[in-house]
Amino acid sequence: MRRLRITLEMIKIEHTLFALPFAFLGATLAAREIPAQPASFWIWKLLWITAAMIGARSAAMTFNRIADREIDAGNPRTATRALPAGLLDLKFAVVFAIVSSSLFLLAASQLNRLTLILSPIALGSVLLYSYTKRFTALSHLILGWCLAIAPAGAWIAIQGKLTLVPLLLSLSVMLWTAGFDILYACQDYDFDRTAGLYSIPRRFGIGGALWIARAIHALMFCVLVVFFINAHLGWLGFAGVIATGALLVYQHSIVKSNDLSRLNAAFFTTNAFVSVILFVTIASDALLIGK
Repeated sequence: MRRLRITLEMIKIEHTLFALPFAFLGATLAAREIPAQPASFWIWKLLWITAAMIGARSAAMTFNRIADREIDAGNPRTATRALPAGLLDLKFAVVFAIVSSSLFLLAASQLNRLTLILSPIALGSVLLYSYTKRFTALSHLILGWCLAIAPAGAWIAIQGKLTLVPLLLSLSVMLWTAGFDILYACQDYDFDRTAGLYSIPRRFGIGGALWIARAIHALMFCVLVVFFINAHLGWLGFAGVIATGALLVYQHSIVKSNDLSRLNAAFFTTNAFVSVILFVTIASDALLIGK
């Protein structure tokens, strides 16, 4: 139990909040376009979607800590993580990653045939992301792709197919994630240079990276507007889109190239609000108004 607690702390299990609302949002929007189903159908689907999300993220984060344990040991910011600090043995982490991956695959098999067929691609994406910063500065976009799987996957779990609406929502999530990951990477600018790791901040400097993050988030907002139009949402969904835009502006206003002291507030607090606000407003709109 002690090792399990340390593992859950290591992977920051509470940050599943970033992606889980997008999965629920994809499922909610997909539900508008299918015939009425009994309550047992929705309970079953939501339970397995939640299990899939927890399994995939837990596997991804644990594998990331395993793959980066030597890199983390050399970075003052991450040297106290469980594996480099010796608080957790490697064998337990490997077993936990395998169990988490198995949970994801089991959940995918319980949803429908297409989710099972696509599950190896999703799992491979979230696991192999850990190595991308060793050879490309586009790792931020690849991380975005990993989180973007959530709403599209949940849509498939309900409908067994993909349409334009979930693809637009997934693109929004991808750009949103890439933008805030660029911000987060700014704090490792010096270490990435000395360790030979790739990132947008290392390639363009902190000032340039902040402008790139702003541009990506501006594009994300534009895609979100297109998604809003194509999803045929009402005023409540529009309020969520506007609130998201305001939060993005606030996020970038508190992070300066010469002052990264408020980066954690921008990264953790603001981003948690974005996913929850979009879920609450757009899901409510879809269920109560848009339908």
